[in-house]
Amino acid sequence: MSTTVNRLSEVPSAAARVDDWLSCPDCRSLLYRRRFERLGKVCYECGAHFRLTAAERIGWLLDAGSAEFVEPGPAVHDPLGFADLRPYPDHLARARAKTGCSDAVLVARGTVHGTPVVIAAMDFAFLGGSLGSAAGEAVTTAAETALADRVPLLLVTASGGARMQEGLISLLQMAKTSNAMAALDEAGLLTVTLVTDPTFGGVAASFATLSDLIVAEPGARMGFAGPRVIEQTIRRQLPEGFQTAEFLLGHGLVDDVRPRAELPHVLGALCAATRPAGRSWGLDETDPVVRAAAELERQDVGQVLERARHADRPTALDHAGAWLDGFFELPGDRAGEDCAA
Repeated sequence: MSTTVNRLSEVPSAAARVDDWLSCPDCRSLLYRRRFERLGKVCYECGAHFRLTAAERIGWLLDAGSAEFVEPGPAVHDPLGFADLRPYPDHLARARAKTGCSDAVLVARGTVHGTPVVIAAMDFAFLGGSLGSAAGEAVTTAAETALADRVPLLLVTASGGARMQEGLISLLQMAKTSNAMAALDEAGLLTVTLVTDPTFGGVAASFATLSDLIVAEPGARMGFAGPRVIEQTIRRQLPEGFQTAEFLLGHGLVDDVRPRAELPHVLGALCAATRPAGRSWGLDETDPVVRAAAELERQDVGQVLERARHADRPTALDHAGAWLDGFFELPGDRAGEDCAA
């Protein structure tokens, strides 16, 4: 989606209401609300990305009119009879009234730039996107739906961690969702995680980081415990930018960081890469690619060595730029650094 706009068309009339404007909490710039929302709730002065609801996220990523919501399987509610200042069912009722969602995860079928996917989007506004039994069941339902449809699974994470009002049942959702992801991996289906701010706790320690590809929004934070807890535990100061998307990219824990405006295109291209090739070579056509080494034309050994050692020999990126359309570098090795290969 292009962010280029006609600024003159956005100048409000003198009768514009006060609520047509808002202040960016990061840079304190005064923002015109309509433009802010059209850009997906991204500050057009400093680039800060603000939270979207699960419904807004699905509407932003999926092609218009393609979303078909999937009802998750049944889940237990208030298994412990938990109460703090008020009973747990009261917390659930208030969260449902606030968000319009039955729990912290929405599941839908749809297409991203024409490619069929199943999406499970988390809503941080629903009890901090906590992973309870209903949320775990929703993620599992999304994985099972993707498996049945033989399409990629797209996970959008936003969570503070486990839902402690459900005790051990909440923690068991880590294993449940991990098993669902393993089934997709065994079936050879693509899984993609979009990390949004924040993604912590049991979600980061389970399905969020088990995907084949992990893409993050700028500034999104992901980790198990927060930096303050870690610093108090190890008694050391953490590096600058620790747990941010940019830090994680530099350490190989995510594959790419992309602004919100680019995500539909990027995710659509990544998901489309797993679809069968549209062209097949007919009986009257010859496949131009030599696929067997024995069929290659033999060349002089000295000439081969000279080319291999030439200072201007094309790199892998040179070849990718010359051969491919829509090339995306995915450098994360999940082992602590940007994979140089």
